[in-house]
Amino acid sequence: MPDALDATPYDALLLLSFGGPEGPDDVVPFLENVTRGRGIPKERLKEVGQHYFLFGGVSPINDQNRALLDALRKDFAEHGLDLPVYWGNRNWAPYLTDTLREMVADGRRRILVLATSAYASYSGCRQYRENLADALATLQAEGLELPKVDKLRHYFNHPGFVEPMIDGVLRSLADLPEDVRAGAHIAFTTHSVPTSAADSSGPVEAHGEGGAYVEQHLEVAQLIADAVRERTGVDHPWRLVYQSRSGAPHIPWLEPDICDHLEEQHAAGVPAVVMAPIGFVSDHMEVLYDLDTEATAKAEELGLPVRRSATVGADPRFAAAVRELITERAAVERGQEITPCALGALGASHNICPVGCCPSRTPRPAAAGADSPYA
Repeated sequence: MPDALDATPYDALLLLSFGGPEGPDDVVPFLENVTRGRGIPKERLKEVGQHYFLFGGVSPINDQNRALLDALRKDFAEHGLDLPVYWGNRNWAPYLTDTLREMVADGRRRILVLATSAYASYSGCRQYRENLADALATLQAEGLELPKVDKLRHYFNHPGFVEPMIDGVLRSLADLPEDVRAGAHIAFTTHSVPTSAADSSGPVEAHGEGGAYVEQHLEVAQLIADAVRERTGVDHPWRLVYQSRSGAPHIPWLEPDICDHLEEQHAAGVPAVVMAPIGFVSDHMEVLYDLDTEATAKAEELGLPVRRSATVGADPRFAAAVRELITERAAVERGQEITPCALGALGASHNICPVGCCPSRTPRPAAAGADSPYA
């Protein structure tokens, strides 16, 4: 038996994710949850839902989260970490509020949260913290004893997140025809966000052009590109590009879009492109549609060889990284001195989101941060 690892004072881990439909009848109700408060007509939601209908109305994200849950539980058991793992979503069952209610009923009082988003941004961090605050407010209104909830730090530069992506890029390069492999360009992709949201991402001191969101992605892209060069001897050109824009056309969003980028690379005579979705934890709908379907079709139209590298998903190294993040944070809570694990120049992210970190346009209470009303 492995030596027991100490998660004290925590008594549970909550995997917090976006959620997705599990059948055609779920698509429009799911999109209504995602867009609640924006006044988008149902007919428009049906149009947007075509991406899901192409895949039978099923988002892959739920099965991917189930696989990650299995990987986490297996890793914890193998390494002696006695910590139960729960799962809750922002926009579909199992809903976050229901899961927190279950955790309280099970006697959980100190909860760590793992969000399926590795980088600093409003939608990738603070919005999840707002969801946690909403759920806690509901439980409080029901007269339940509230647990103390903390969120694991951003893990974008943890070796267990970066190394699987390095391997994915190497496999994609190796899969290209030999005559175009050495000249292949790497397009590191992530979700586009409004430039105003990017500029205000991360702590206040990180705000500026692109904010922490762009800075952190550039760091990961450089780490992967450097590792690829070291392991292949080839210095592949690369660029951080964006996908999955969903906002009004008059609002500036981060660019270039991946399809526009493929056109530019083809026009410049680049012989092949590897698309590396570093901004995503798993191969969910925005990877399957925006890259595997739409961007791949654009490349075929251009006659440009492309490969899409894998996301981290349920890779055992990522599960191990989560275990390390848990024991690291638990040690900090117990007052121990620790050296957090991180690659690159940016170092480990903060454990507690400071005031002013990734602000929303309309201020709302957010849990698990310095400004939390549920300290």
